Amino acid sequence: MTATGIPHAASACIDACLHCYRTCLQTAMNHCLETGGRHVEPSHFRLITNCAQMCRTTADFMLSSSHLHGRICAACAEVCGACADSCEQIGEMDECVRACRECEQSCRRMANGQLYGDVGERASHAGAGQQGQLLM
Repeated sequence: MTATGIPHAASACIDACLHCYRTCLQTAMNHCLETGGRHVEPSHFRLITNCAQMCRTTADFMLSSSHLHGRICAACAEVCGACADSCEQIGEMDECVRACRECEQSCRRMANGQLYGDVGERASHAGAGQQGQLLM
């Protein structure tokens, strides 16, 4: 567990999400916009900026110990996978592809309860007034 009370594995996922956020945003704004062409096609550009925002939101959910983190992580994994595929298909964005794949894998582990425990059970308890907490 880290000094902030977050399990190390969760902290690693948060780091992966924040790295992916930075990488996608920087790639979109500093590579895609400058390169033009397929890099700024609406579907790709929306996806890469949506991925950046999803990763930042996912990190926020985990940092706040939200009982909904598993569901958010599952959505983040899906978005990161789609973004990596898009970046790979267009080309010249290897760093973004790597960051998205790493975040996708980390978020899938979180969503599958490998790091926090059973999300569904905790979500039902949260409705009864209990706060969700990160589990080791």
